Parts: sequence; structure tokens; C-alpha cells
Amino acid sequence: METRVCRLYGQQDVRIETDHVAPLAPGQVTVRIGAGGICGSDIHYFYEGGIGQIRVREPIILGHEVAGTVIAVSDDVNNVSIGQKVALNPSHPCGECEYCKKDLQQHCLDMRFFGSAIRLPHVQGAFRDVITVNAAQCVPVSNKTSLAQAACAEPLAVCLHAVNRAGDLSGKRVLVTGAGPIGALCVAAAKQAGAAEIIVTDLQDYALDVALQMGADKAVNIARNATDLAKYEEGKGQIDVCFECSAAAPAIGSAIRMLRPQGILVQVGVAGDIPVSFNPVVAKELMIVGTHRFHVEYAQAVQAIDSGKIDVKPIITTSFELDDAVTAFDMARDRSRAVKVHFAFAS
Repeated sequence: METRVCRLYGQQDVRIETDHVAPLAPGQVTVRIGAGGICGSDIHYFYEGGIGQIRVREPIILGHEVAGTVIAVSDDVNNVSIGQKVALNPSHPCGECEYCKKDLQQHCLDMRFFGSAIRLPHVQGAFRDVITVNAAQCVPVSNKTSLAQAACAEPLAVCLHAVNRAGDLSGKRVLVTGAGPIGALCVAAAKQAGAAEIIVTDLQDYALDVALQMGADKAVNIARNATDLAKYEEGKGQIDVCFECSAAAPAIGSAIRMLRPQGILVQVGVAGDIPVSFNPVVAKELMIVGTHRFHVEYAQAVQAIDSGKIDVKPIITTSFELDDAVTAFDMARDRSRAVKVHFAFAS
């Protein structure tokens, strides 16, 4: 069987090519992809040829936010069946290293993650019509959930893990800086976790409007209305927890000023070295918490979407055919008119 693939050869050099679908091995299934979301990492790979020190060193198939329909299963597979809709967990931890044995699979020393250039050879991604994967990476979804919604499980899982890193949010005042896909989904995740008030900031009204639809109580365009945040700096700060999704130094500095003493800054966004003044961090005894990918949260994200507890539809801006990849990437990075851009495959 053959499949189209979206393969990146280098900076702004993406080609739609034909490749062979890997044959089934024990414990595997073949899935016809129906929807795939363009992630920020895909955008960095396409426009910059890498992310920070991670560079694309050989052709790589992009994509890790995908869902589809099972079309073939190995004889020993019993968790999914032919015709079933599934979201594909892009993480494939080894299960044997010290971190896997400590139930910290997101830190696996031999992780294979769809569409990642960290390893060499690179781990090929899932922007393709058909893919063969391990059955354990398939999480079933019901027919009432579209494949586009199911494809949002991966970024939502990132946000659920970030919320778990923050601890109990019940009754807390939460700030989300950056209203891209991750910021908007952090809003939804924080709201589900019981946050009493959620303030979101960004430079683009389009993204802020989507964040309001996802459950934010107040949206502040800091390009025009940064002074609206001054009240949250009073009395050493009024914010309990900040999910920093922009990886922008000004946003981090602002968040530190707004966090109350012993508040928590969860750093979600990444973008290389970022200058941060640690004097107020020390003076206010702030806690800075990192968050990396997810583990059990992937299945939780699928369940939250499938059950309707979290409605991801507002973040899905539009979809493109795979042949229109360059146009899709152009729109995906334009935060003035898009939050989450998808590829639509023939399901």
C-alpha cells in the first residue's frame, strides 16, 4: 500500500510525496488519517529548519496531532477494531529506562515522538494518508466526535499536564499569557480544574476572542490595553497561578509582577534562552515550574473531548488539503486570523 506524506527537506522546503505504508507487525494497527493539526513545532521546523539547537538534519515527515480510522489490525490486537475512530498518541516511550519505571514516561531516555528531529535518524511523523502504529498508541473515540476534534487531544494533553504541575486550582485566580492553541486550551483545562477567574493576554484580538470562547473571564490585548493589568500587580500581586504560553520575555516579566507571594509560574512555552530577572522571584518566593509533554493526560484529553467536558471546536480555525501545505503553514503562523489549522485527509 502507498500513501502521500508531507516531508520536510529543509527550511521552507516541504514536498508532498508518495511512500510505502509499513506492513503490520505484531501489536500494530494501520490507521487512515482523517485530520492533523499543525503544531508550533511544525511551524518552527518549516520556517526555521529547527527549534533552537534542534535542527532538521535529514528529510522528515512532519506532524504529531492526528486522528483517524483503523483499517487493519494484527491478530494479537484487541484494544481497537477495524472501522473504529482513534486519536493517535504520538509518544512511544521505551518502557524500560529509569524514568519509564518511575512512571515518568514523558522523560523517557529512548522516547520516539512523531515528527521529532531530536533523534538521528529522525522519528517520522504522521502527516500522511495512512500510517502503521503500535496499537497501544491508539485511543478510541466515539462516532459523535469528529476526527478534527480528536486530533486536538495532543495539545490538550500538554495543557492537562501543565495544570497537573500547577496543583489544585480550585478557587484560584489564573493568568494565561499567550492565546495561541496551547494558551486557549490551558484556559479550558484551568476552567475544568476549578479556577475561579481566568485572565488571558495576547497581542491579537482574534486569538483573545477564541480564548474567551474557551472559558476565559477577561481578555487583555497588551498591545493596546496593557494598563488593564496594573490592578493585578497591587499588593505584591493578585494572581495565584500563571500558565506562561508565549515564551516572550515581556510576558514573563509581567507575569512575575502580577503573581502574589508564593504564587506559581508554570512555564509552558519554549523559545530558547529567555532573560528573566530573579530578584522578584526570590523576593516574592515564587515557584517556577516546568512542564514537558504528557503521559496519562493523553487518554484523559481524549476522554474530555469525547465526553464534551471540553469543547475544542472554537480553536479549530480551518483545514487545508495536504497539497496546500505551504498555504496551511502560512495561515497557521498568522495569529491575527488563526489559532489551530488542520490538514484534512481522506478518511
